Amino acid sequence: MDLNIDLWMEKYLEKLKGLFGSRLEFVGLQGSYGRGEATEESDIDVVVILDHAAPKDLAAYSNMLDTLPYRRKMCGFISGHEELENWERSDLFQFYYDTTPILGSMEFLKENISREDIRRAVRIGACNLYHMCGHNMIHEKSPEILKGLYKSSVFTVQAIFYLQTGTYIKKKTDLLSLLQSQEQQILKIAMDIKKKPELAYAEFETLSDQLFRWSSQLMRADSVKLTK
Repeated sequence: MDLNIDLWMEKYLEKLKGLFGSRLEFVGLQGSYGRGEATEESDIDVVVILDHAAPKDLAAYSNMLDTLPYRRKMCGFISGHEELENWERSDLFQFYYDTTPILGSMEFLKENISREDIRRAVRIGACNLYHMCGHNMIHEKSPEILKGLYKSSVFTVQAIFYLQTGTYIKKKTDLLSLLQSQEQQILKIAMDIKKKPELAYAEFETLSDQLFRWSSQLMRADSVKLTK
């Protein structure tokens, strides 16, 4: 892989500090680069937190990114501090634990995330998977959408494991052997399906059925089943 993320981040941070100075509170990496699982197709998913974020800041940030190599790989999130503190807390669980700090800290978020917020993250994840999987089975019948849904399912699996153990594991390879049977199957499919350029229709049906049933069971599970 040509991209050296450490060297790229060094150049990126230099320009970011020059742009925002003391207003820059936090920088982190999410996604596969943050987890140490990047491939040649991976995006550079960067989190930037400022003291506050105005539209002119977004425009300036976008222009700065245009001066960097691998601009097309860039994605991520930029926010003001106060907006992030008031974000939907079920979203903050994944956001906090899936972000690898590069500059500064997001510890101020951790104390705001309760176990109920994490249960809510599981339920919202299950509901979204159930809805979109069913829609895809009836209408689009798209293997690419199904791949995206399995990618999203990993976040729900991580949240379930955290509720059961109090431990958040970023790397899918580290998490796989620790899971219970159903979540282990879902994670294994999510890891395998990403490598497949095409899915036969029979395989699409089988994998859709499995995701639909799993998300349905999660939606109907009580909190005890998620925390045993």
